[in-house]
Amino acid sequence: MDNREAQEFGYTDFDRERFLPEERSSGGRRGEFARDRARVVHSSALRRLGAKTQVLSPSGGDFARTRLTHSLEVAQIGREMAIDLGLNADMVDMACLAHDLGHPPFGHNGEKALDAWSRDFGGFEGNAQTLRLLTRIEPKVITADGRSYGLNLTRASLDATCKYPWRRVHAIAEAGADQSVKFGAYEDDLEVFEWLRIGAPANQKSVEAQVMDFADDVAYSVHDFEDAIVSKFIDVRVLADRANEDELLEKISNWNGGTISKVALADALERLRANHYWLTTFDHSPAGLGTLKNLTSALIGSLVSRTVDAIMDASPKESLVRFGSILVIPFEVQAEISVLKGIVSAFLMTSESRRPLYEWQRGLLTELADALLASNGENLDAYTSLAWTHAHDEVQRHRVIVDQIACLTDQSALTLHHRLVSSIAK
Repeated sequence: MDNREAQEFGYTDFDRERFLPEERSSGGRRGEFARDRARVVHSSALRRLGAKTQVLSPSGGDFARTRLTHSLEVAQIGREMAIDLGLNADMVDMACLAHDLGHPPFGHNGEKALDAWSRDFGGFEGNAQTLRLLTRIEPKVITADGRSYGLNLTRASLDATCKYPWRRVHAIAEAGADQSVKFGAYEDDLEVFEWLRIGAPANQKSVEAQVMDFADDVAYSVHDFEDAIVSKFIDVRVLADRANEDELLEKISNWNGGTISKVALADALERLRANHYWLTTFDHSPAGLGTLKNLTSALIGSLVSRTVDAIMDASPKESLVRFGSILVIPFEVQAEISVLKGIVSAFLMTSESRRPLYEWQRGLLTELADALLASNGENLDAYTSLAWTHAHDEVQRHRVIVDQIACLTDQSALTLHHRLVSSIAK
């Protein structure tokens, strides 16, 4: 068995198929999944994530994470888990790098704005947009008649990026304060979606996608917590004050929709506080920053190691690849992640002081979408300009505008809005 075959052990030729078959020289040293990872790494969509909001704006300082740095951290966690679990590390790494490619400017706030604007025309969902980007928008594989197949990834790799393997009509609102509807494919992407899901159990994520999803949860729960402390949105002294605990737990419970009891959340908060590096004061000194960094490392290590151990204990099979198992995350780990996310929500995302900013961002994207729609195909990039010429009804035209805005960075959205809307208003 050569190195390429060893890296793809447990996967079949069916898993390596591409929607548009490609010829490959027999002398290639990389496996198909390594090629998929390389295509994502070199994509323009991945580069754009460096100027897109994770939670805090990229323009707000040099410390806070962007979508790109977040994705790199998710990939690091996911790759190590893949190695431990005997999955293809290149595929999981790629899925982690790609998982946020479809997200628009201004983070989840931008996602809400685009979904509201296009709700009567198929809506917006970041994971469905990622599939669309990987399979048609990102320029790589284009046929002689001009049809784009995007990056034309293998079936197993595309499935590994799919967090929500169902259509919008089958989706239900998530629990918690967000109540967003999650799905994996728009109606006009069903051809490739159904192809990548051939043979897959209905509504079941592949194991590789499950690892990506968990790595994403760990990364953003811990790192958003870290960013919010450094950016002074979380006051660790308030967090440490037991007099505030009931109010804090109430906010955390509201954030997760009561899916975890307050007793379990309180126990999880106590376990987090028991960490050797847990902060009761923070002064932005080198020593303070070092302690905070050690805390984030310790939290990630604890969440991941307990989960990997539990998965391996519960999975007697030799191979977990594709649909070899449903990964069960320990309840204590789920509760701790929920507490970390809920703390950030309590101090930052539901803060009244932030509400005007979020409303302004949603209003800006809505105005921009209206202006682009009204311009009748003007002011679009190369892909969406061509797509506009083939759009024959309101559903298709709205989808073109959504595609255009989702590809913008925070700054390019601001610039385009200023040119099309603000300058006219003046």
